[in-house]
Amino acid sequence: MVERVLGGQSPTAVAAQMGCSRQTVHKWVKRFAAEGAAGLEDRACRPRSSPARTPAGVEKRICALRRRRRWGPARIGAALGVEGSTVHRVLCRHGLNRLSWIDRPTGQLVRRYKKAHAGELVHIDVKKVAKVPPGGGWRVHGRGSPKAKRRRRLGYTYLHVAVDDRSRIAYIEAHDDEKADTAAAFWRRCRDWFDKLNVGIDAVMTDNGKNFTSKTFAEALGENRTKHRLTRPYRPQTNGKVCEYRVAGAIEAGLTQAKV
Repeated sequence: MVERVLGGQSPTAVAAQMGCSRQTVHKWVKRFAAEGAAGLEDRACRPRSSPARTPAGVEKRICALRRRRRWGPARIGAALGVEGSTVHRVLCRHGLNRLSWIDRPTGQLVRRYKKAHAGELVHIDVKKVAKVPPGGGWRVHGRGSPKAKRRRRLGYTYLHVAVDDRSRIAYIEAHDDEKADTAAAFWRRCRDWFDKLNVGIDAVMTDNGKNFTSKTFAEALGENRTKHRLTRPYRPQTNGKVCEYRVAGAIEAGLTQAKV
């Protein structure tokens, strides 16, 4: 935008080309003239000063009541003489608007970890999904309907899923079992798929299933010296990030290999 204006085009013409207003073009040109290329970097939308913002002392008391009492915005507002909507904004600002984000014993804010770059850690898991018979199952015909009762069980589809910790990009394959040989072959194809994206995998995190702790899977990881990390038992903070909704989306799309 700036280059076109400096090249001799009028701000009105440039605005029409870029799909924005003429005032926006003038704003960026003035910023470039005053600060150079650094003035074109993204900035926070928040104002430099907020005179009407809730005092820091009140915000501190709101957060303390939220952590200690687990009260909602309306109850906190009544106790402190503050509007409930104001309390809600303060809780959102400090990341306390969801009780599930607060550790119950300590009252501290719980944040899930995130790695620094893509490929630093990949989460691998297997999700077992029941096969749906042709024509639909009980959701279509009803639980007690004769059609649903006559249909025999078709077994399960085992979805092998790998999710990158940083980018959340996922690779999914559907198989008939979750044995060690299948898991090892899945990992090799997954590794090749990530290589095509120019993403080198440093470490893999899995649960303590026998297919992942087997010698076959360890040999597959050792081919590229990929580190293997196991989730701690009864420790949801270190659990994998293979989410059900990602797998469900791949099933609905009818994919055996999917980038989610």
